[in-house]
Amino acid sequence: MDRAAALARLNRRMLEAFSARTVGALRASLPLRLALPRLEQILKQNLDKEIRKDALVIRRAGEALAAGAPPGAHAARQLLDSARQIDREFVARLGRFALRLEIPYARIEPLRLRRIGHGLDLAYRILDAWRRRRRLRDAFSSEDLERRLLEILTLYCEETIALGDTARLPGPLAPVGDRLAARLLEAMTAASRGLARDIARSVTAAQNRP
Repeated sequence: MDRAAALARLNRRMLEAFSARTVGALRASLPLRLALPRLEQILKQNLDKEIRKDALVIRRAGEALAAGAPPGAHAARQLLDSARQIDREFVARLGRFALRLEIPYARIEPLRLRRIGHGLDLAYRILDAWRRRRRLRDAFSSEDLERRLLEILTLYCEETIALGDTARLPGPLAPVGDRLAARLLEAMTAASRGLARDIARSVTAAQNRP
């Protein structure tokens, strides 16, 4: 069984749920409905980008487990370099949305490096638990798993907002840019808290069933 691939699929489902909750909250904000169709497309491109990056993180954690040692700072730095290539492809695809974007690496990469580090650690622990045939509730308490997931999702929020601060919306959407950024942060923050809590509780509940 390819445990890293299985974990990457679960991570994909988590990020898709996170995105769906965020977009759902934005849809409830009437003043932003003009911008929402364009924003949803951009958020989908960003989501795909982050799913690809996380899959690399999980794969590296699996390689470290196979080698018998937790992944260190060198692995995180290598993944940071790989993320830049994915960024370049992301920016190229944004051209069709008439969106101008410059990635502020000085601001984003410290956040990204922390998120990679947390992701490597969590993936390594989960894969190790699966290898030992341990249930996740035996490896993490509900509170610990919620905290770890929230750390990762919060850094994802901060990175996305930092990225959005450099974006220039086209034509009639430009005046709503600041309002959109504020509402996006609010929606993403609420989604991250709720999702981390729900996942942690569902894992515990599922594994407590006889």
